This record gives sequence, structure tokens and C-alpha cells, in this order.
Amino acid sequence: MQKKFNKIAKIALILVYLVIVAGAIVRVTGSGMGCPDWPKCFGYYIPPTDISEIEWTPEKEFKKGQIVIVDAALQVALKDFESTANYTQENWEAYTKHKYASFNPWHTWIEYINRLVTVILGIPMLMLFFLSFWLFKKDSILTIVTVLTLFVLAIQAVLGKIVVDTHLKPTMISVHMLIALLIMAMLIFLIHRTEKQSDKLKFNKQVTLLLFLAFALSLVQIIMGIQVRQFVDAQIDLLGETAKSSWLQSPTIDFYIHRSFSVLVLLTNLFLAYRIRILSLGYTKMNWVLILLIIEVVSGIAMYYLDFPIASQPLHLVLASLLFGVQFYLILESLKSKRIHKTL
Repeated sequence: MQKKFNKIAKIALILVYLVIVAGAIVRVTGSGMGCPDWPKCFGYYIPPTDISEIEWTPEKEFKKGQIVIVDAALQVALKDFESTANYTQENWEAYTKHKYASFNPWHTWIEYINRLVTVILGIPMLMLFFLSFWLFKKDSILTIVTVLTLFVLAIQAVLGKIVVDTHLKPTMISVHMLIALLIMAMLIFLIHRTEKQSDKLKFNKQVTLLLFLAFALSLVQIIMGIQVRQFVDAQIDLLGETAKSSWLQSPTIDFYIHRSFSVLVLLTNLFLAYRIRILSLGYTKMNWVLILLIIEVVSGIAMYYLDFPIASQPLHLVLASLLFGVQFYLILESLKSKRIHKTL
């Protein structure tokens, strides 16, 4: 049962990363309002593919909750009815949560796929929830963390609605991202707890402290990166999506701190990798940390000096998420090796 739990937890973790990738694509393509309502999309479970589907048309059947665009405003059907020759407001009410009323089929389906991946994530999470109770007597902490993970996922779903209702408020998007990292960390904890620990790993107090320091620095860097991204989003709204060369012409101090801080993060992890190798501690995943860091730095340089080449923004975000996950797993390995070391 524990092996099955571990496999499902890994599937859930992969889906979390896919959600992050999908979210990054939504943001970089400006598709966040592709579906102006939540959880449906223009009142449909399967979104429209042509604007004719969301336009008012005479002698057409409309379902309760269906949304149409009338005079550049969203209108929601109050009941099931068939339209007459002329539009009558009595069958409709204005959608008041925001004033965005536009349709782009590409944006709509990109946002819909993002939501669909999130819904699919709920399937392995529910499976973990039920399986964890089978393992309660053997490991009650596993059950508690699983329940908490499902609870946080539910909060994330509610935040998804708030993000749409607030017309993609940057602060809410940032909170949405940080909670995704929390879900990721909880799943990594569950995966690590149900895996057999290698007895080749050795414990070193100094290295463990360095692992915590490196992880903390990366987390601070991610938070600062989110602040920079909020600034870039504001610049996109102000200057337009085609003015890439101007997005970072007059950046805030956050950008310069974020850029300089990356040097500290890289040097800390290089020193950490050096100590792990010299002491032969066996933490091979540290190699992945260095690879991810180098690619992350290169993608950051490309965004600044090459005016945000295609896919550089989502790549930068996904790499940061992968780095976060690997570093957190290394901490768990170190702490577990300490417990094993004490029992020997």
C-alpha cells in the first residue's frame, strides 16, 4: 500500500508542475481572462470556440447561467429561455464581478486547459486522501499531511476564482503561485516519507545548515522574482505586449536586488556542492541543483539582454519551481540521514 501511495504522490507532483507550466503559459500569453467566469467558461463546461456561441442571437435557446457579450458587456442568462426577435434585458443580468468583456478563442482554450489540468490534479489527491487512512496506524503523520495537502489544494481552487473575479490582480496571482509551491513541498514530503532511505547518505551538521541556508536564499529569490514579474506585467499593460525591449528600461530596485542576489544563491550552492563532494556525503541530487541554477541564470540573462525571447518567462518560472523542489528534497534526505545516523 505504501508503494502505491508513493507512486500516486509522484503522479500528483508531476501534475502540480504541469499546473505551474500551464499557469506560466497562461500568464505569458495574456490568457488569464480567456474565461471571464469561474468555474465555468462563459457559462459552459466546455468553452466556446467561436464568438457566435457567446453572442445574443434571435430565436436561440439559452440556458441559465450562460454568458453572452452585449454592447461590450457580459450578460448572464437568468433562466432557460428562447430569445425573441429583439433583445430584452429582463432575461439577463449584468456580470458585475469585473468589466472585462472580450473573446479570443486561443486565450479561452489556453485558460481552459490550465483549469482542466488543475481538476485532473484533484483525482490523485483524492486517491491519496483515502489511501492515507489505510496507512494511519502505520504512519499517522502521513495521513495528517495528506489531509492538509488536500485542504490547501481546496484553498488554491478558491483563490483561482478570486484571481479571475479580481481581473488578475497581481498580488492574488503571486499568492496563488506561493501556495502552489506549498502544495509541491507537501507532496515532496509525502513522497520522501514513503520511499526507502539510502544507507549510503551520510549526515553532516554543517552541510545540513548550509542546505537550509541555500533553500532559504532560493525562496527569497523566488519571492523577489514574483515582485519583478508583477512589475513586468504592469509594464505589459502600460506599453503593450509588442514593446518587449521597453519592459525593463526603468526597472524598480527589486529587479536589481533580484539580479544581484542570484550571484549569492549560485555561490552558496557551489560551496555546498563542494562540501558535499569533499565529505563524500552521497547527496547526488545536488548536481541537479547546480544544473537548474545555471540554466535559471542563463534564462534570466536572456530575458534582460535578448528582450524576453519566446518561452523564456515560463521556463524561468518552471526552473525556479524545480529548484525549490530538489532543494527541499535534499533537506529531507539530510534530516532522515541524521535519524538513521543516531540509531546506528
